[in-house]
Amino acid sequence: MPANRKYRNIISGLWLFFAGGFVFFLLYVFAVSINFLNLFGDLPDLKTLENPKSELASEVYSEDGQLLGKYFRENRSPVTYEQLPKHLVDALIATEDIRFEEHSGIDFKGTLAVPYYKLTGKQDRGSSTLTQQLARNLFRTRDDLNNGLLSDVPGLRMLIIKTKEWIMSVKLERSYTKKEIMLMYLNTVDFGSNAYGIKVAAKTFFNKEPEQLTLEEAATLIGVLKGPSYYSPVTRPERSLNRRNTVLDQMLKYNYIDDPTYKTASVKPIKLDFNVENQNKGLAPYFRTEIGKTLAQWCRENGFDLYADGLKIYTTIDSRMQQHAEAAVEQHMKVMQKEFFKQWKGRNPWIDENGREIKGFLAEQMKRTARYKSLVEQYGDNEDSIKYHLNQKVPMRIFTWEGEKDVVMSPMDSLRHYKHYLQAGFMAMDPLTGKVKAWVGGTNYKYFKYDHVKQGARQPGSTFKPFVYTAAIENGYSPCYTVTDAPVTIINPDGKPWTPKNSEGRYSGRRMTLREALALSVNSITTYLMKKLGPELVVQTAKRLGITTPLDPVPSLALGSSDVTLYDMVGAYSTFVNKGVWNQPQYLVRIEDKNGNLLHEFVPKTVDALSEETAYLMVHMLQGSADTRGGTAYYGLRHRYGLKNEIGAKTGTTSNYSDAWFMGITPDLAAGVWVGGEDRSIHFTNPNFGQGNKLAMPIYAIFLKKVYADKSLNVSKAPFPKPTQPLSMQINCGYSKPPTVVDSVKQEQTLPQNEPTEVENRF
Repeated sequence: MPANRKYRNIISGLWLFFAGGFVFFLLYVFAVSINFLNLFGDLPDLKTLENPKSELASEVYSEDGQLLGKYFRENRSPVTYEQLPKHLVDALIATEDIRFEEHSGIDFKGTLAVPYYKLTGKQDRGSSTLTQQLARNLFRTRDDLNNGLLSDVPGLRMLIIKTKEWIMSVKLERSYTKKEIMLMYLNTVDFGSNAYGIKVAAKTFFNKEPEQLTLEEAATLIGVLKGPSYYSPVTRPERSLNRRNTVLDQMLKYNYIDDPTYKTASVKPIKLDFNVENQNKGLAPYFRTEIGKTLAQWCRENGFDLYADGLKIYTTIDSRMQQHAEAAVEQHMKVMQKEFFKQWKGRNPWIDENGREIKGFLAEQMKRTARYKSLVEQYGDNEDSIKYHLNQKVPMRIFTWEGEKDVVMSPMDSLRHYKHYLQAGFMAMDPLTGKVKAWVGGTNYKYFKYDHVKQGARQPGSTFKPFVYTAAIENGYSPCYTVTDAPVTIINPDGKPWTPKNSEGRYSGRRMTLREALALSVNSITTYLMKKLGPELVVQTAKRLGITTPLDPVPSLALGSSDVTLYDMVGAYSTFVNKGVWNQPQYLVRIEDKNGNLLHEFVPKTVDALSEETAYLMVHMLQGSADTRGGTAYYGLRHRYGLKNEIGAKTGTTSNYSDAWFMGITPDLAAGVWVGGEDRSIHFTNPNFGQGNKLAMPIYAIFLKKVYADKSLNVSKAPFPKPTQPLSMQINCGYSKPPTVVDSVKQEQTLPQNEPTEVENRF
């Protein structure tokens, strides 16, 4: 056979081989694209391809436009193309896909060159284009689209995955511009440390916006993409530095930077400002957790995913007031915690009514913890194994007011440590609109997750008394009505008599106006009113003012025996300022989708709870605490903290000092404070520290001073507005003088001549 004919046959055979192979390849790609006989697994449909969806963190904003925090599984927030610095885009193209602007999704030249580069080690790159990587990230080709019959066949799995990525890359290139593909890539890619997308990565590693990144910072982040854990600048700084310089090499090679720029950047160290976002950090963490419950329910009812749909949530919180509130709580609680440690030095603070330590307290408390429940699941009824692990010392980080400390401590010792800490709750709202401005649910969210604003309910002590006085005013008693400070006995439904003592344990025997009695927080006179009005009427009044917790209709309710929440109390006190209109405390304003389209607007509930006159008279009554010499808030607000403007106030303390309260109102702010132990058996025993005016009021005063000093807030110090109609009751009544003879033991309580006739004695 002639040589030329032989060669023609070989060439013809090769041509047929390659042509057949090409046809086979096309048929194979077509089969994958239609998932022939379900052999390869599904591909995204056209609608999904045109609207690719990646998880976006939902963001929570304050009323003044500050980002408070996020809800996410993958912490990702998008940016626009204009926010991307040119050197960042250049670094990405130079390192990951130099022919990005030329190819249509598949870089055949780069793919065919990979074996050569792998063998020679001349270039450190993969075969996937940026578009292919985007397809992988968007459509989870390694997981979600890998459900065909051949997907688990060794050797075929990766080929099928790559083929799908090629197909989707081409479709993406047809559907989007190069800028859109670049933007989608940088908005979705994983940088490690729970930072998804360039915006979160820039914030996490350098505390910057993307457009603020320097050349070397941008190169560092692009270098991380090759292996977020392997090249992490946090845990692998040397590796990350070398990888960053490789990126700079590529930029120099392809003329994105010049030699002097390269030399300057490549010798600089990596300077991180590393901070991983999580729910423990940022402003108002207790608030964000609490509103998360409302948001999660709304999302369930309306078909959204709070942790993936990139919702924009706008709240009523003022970030400046929130900062002042958190600072006030921290400032005061540091001081009181030192006093608490000093009082209980060498002893445990959990005591019974007789002052004796409660035996087995820690063991019972431990049974409520997740750690104990986990050990029970692991060891069942084997108490010895459970006890062993609870008392086994292990390294841990604990909270102290001097900062976090690394210690070696057993879980039981850790529980003992935390049970020694006092807790606090604070809330402030605009009484005229119902908008919550500040919310501090505890002393440190990372270590104490329980919210003491809305989640927790405790006995309010004397801060409940204004509800009794409100009922009295509504039934004809004026602020000038006088009652003698003497013992009052009420027979309980069970037939047992109840005769409460005043806080100092004695009675003055003198006649006082109701305003003075409330200012001095005299128990006997409040009890007198409760005896005249009856508990059921007081319960109805409190409910009208927004108290939602169960209230026992018993005489001791007058002194705050039933649990209430701080959230409800601030809302109730706001009613006095708001001319008798109760506003349900509002903390959510609206929800928008990721594109800014309005999804829902929250409308607060309002109730005409009191007449304007009754509300004004209660404001006048509450001012007595701050203005009357000897009033429970007089010394602290006026002298210690120098607050001179009109303030309505009420302190509250439970009988064993377990709960300290303070409520304060001004014309445009109503606020409340609670301080106490995590458990009711944990408390001060010394009244010099355990009372509401010592333990709770300073937080309010510190907060208010900070608010007034903050000129950006422009909070008014104006007096309370006068009522629009003339009052039917006298309020300028002065105060009574002590009688010449006082016998607080034998004196009987007699009814004044001016007692309202329409009020029935219900006991």
